[in-house]
Amino acid sequence: MNIAYNPFSERLARRRRKKQSRRAHDKSRFSTVNETLEKIKILIIAPGLPLVGGQAVQAQRLIGNFRREPHLQVEFEPINPQFAPRLQKILFLRTALTTLRYLFDLLRKIRRADIVHVFAASYYAFVLSAVPAILLGKLCGKKVILNYRSGEAEEFFRGWGRHFLRVVRLADEVVSPSGYLVDVFAEFGIRGRSIFNIINTDKFNFRERKPLRPIFLSNRILEPIYNIECIFRAYEILSEKYPDARLIVANEGPERGALERTAREMNLRNVEFVGLVPHDKVNELYDSVDVYLNSPNFDCMPGSLIECFASGLPIVSTNAGGIPYIVADGETGLLVEKNDHDALAEKAAYLLENPQAAGAIIEKARRECAKYSWEQVGPQWLALYEKLAAELKGKTEPQKFLEIEKKV
Repeated sequence: MNIAYNPFSERLARRRRKKQSRRAHDKSRFSTVNETLEKIKILIIAPGLPLVGGQAVQAQRLIGNFRREPHLQVEFEPINPQFAPRLQKILFLRTALTTLRYLFDLLRKIRRADIVHVFAASYYAFVLSAVPAILLGKLCGKKVILNYRSGEAEEFFRGWGRHFLRVVRLADEVVSPSGYLVDVFAEFGIRGRSIFNIINTDKFNFRERKPLRPIFLSNRILEPIYNIECIFRAYEILSEKYPDARLIVANEGPERGALERTAREMNLRNVEFVGLVPHDKVNELYDSVDVYLNSPNFDCMPGSLIECFASGLPIVSTNAGGIPYIVADGETGLLVEKNDHDALAEKAAYLLENPQAAGAIIEKARRECAKYSWEQVGPQWLALYEKLAAELKGKTEPQKFLEIEKKV
């Protein structure tokens, strides 16, 4: 049987063949893109609730922002896993059980990661949490970031911690939120880099304080390294000069009972211990006071100082550790020597009695906040992750490494 040639049917067939060809090409192209955008698997190891402090806060901020990045897959391992609450209340048994559970969870989760991001402090916290994470990460063939955050680094590594410097050197990257710790590690021949902490400054209400009132705040963990007693001695001088002075002591810690007794023994007036203030209420705390007093003997990069910048709250602080890397004396705050309560009181009084100078300091401090935003800090972390992931997979050309290095 003869079939008549139909030019219209032929055109339809050609169109179908072209459409099928385009679909095949698109499928191949998108497959390549998906390979290129393969998710980088990150395991962040850091303190978790119910522990309080800067490390726990920064870990949660990083995790929250990283989980919004489509090419990252983020998992969290707390160094203080919570389980069997009754057993974890028993001294010594608590430490043993928590350590065993931590090591078990660590080994299970590290296997799934490309990059192991380890938050670290000093002394036993470093030995019990950071050392196992670094060693297991390297044994499993992962890239390891040691994110060191303790202002006691120099004292620790010059003492018995020197035996653990070889573990630090195993890390692929040593990152600190402060240039101070970069300089400390350089003294031990270890190359580090600084990536600032993230501060959500838009969550803090900038308030002009004209004039400043003698209402002072301390908001550090109540433990010996923060030397709250130095603030008490300074406040004793200030309260004699300003009868309506008040001191708000926020936060918790092992020294709270001893500090409350000290305040009573010194007959300090108008001192109020308010305990731990939830982070979503810290803005209200800052808004209720007019001068921030800070007197640590060791420190790295306290985020509370940047929060004060964002709130219009002027700072008088000791010059411990990394604080001069954040606060420029006479520019964005006032600094004194460690444990010098006389100078702390003098500088606080200077702010109260010189409103023009105080206003200039507050305004310069406010402008500093931009460098601690996610928009500034985030790309540095992402570029570092990309660099390490590329090294792990051996896919990046030398020129690409140079471009990534420029970002971080």
